[in-house]
Amino acid sequence: MPATELGHDGWRKPWSGGNGGSCVEAKRLNDGRVALRQSTDPDGPALIYTNHEITTFIQGAKAGEADFLLG
Repeated sequence: MPATELGHDGWRKPWSGGNGGSCVEAKRLNDGRVALRQSTDPDGPALIYTNHEITTFIQGAKAGEADFLLG
């Protein structure tokens, strides 16, 4: 979905760091789903996840299940 269809307000950068501003932005939608977009392309696509999908991902990442993605 084009991120512009989700409006410009409510986007947050929960994972930003010292990377020059290139990070993922997240927005909780009114129906409980979560949208993610690339901060350097705010008018580009947004990926939409259900509450269950994003919860499972975050819990798995906290448990180390995504560590294979690091270096």
